[in-house]
Amino acid sequence: MFTPKIPPPDTAPTPGTSLVPPLTGLVHTPACTCHHTPTTPAPAAPPAGPAVRFTPGSLLVAAAGGTALVLVVGTVLVSMLLAVAITAASVAVCAVVLRSLLNRPNNR
Repeated sequence: MFTPKIPPPDTAPTPGTSLVPPLTGLVHTPACTCHHTPTTPAPAAPPAGPAVRFTPGSLLVAAAGGTALVLVVGTVLVSMLLAVAITAASVAVCAVVLRSLLNRPNNR
């Protein structure tokens, strides 16, 4: 069961040979048989104006959306900080109680 199973010497590959036969007879045709001459590209025209135009209404909506996003993210972060602080305080109280119980077993 734990002994290695080595193939018989007549079927084992020799170190100089490969198990995969080499590919022969493959001829690749070129993708394009025509001959192109390189040309210089035309310079790109500069943009005529700004790509995004804001109206007063869209600016107001963008400002309100940004404010709402900041308030929501701030609320989530503050609540996470508060949860960590409450957990730390409760662990500290538990540590003090356990310390007082373990230090004075005769004074109960």
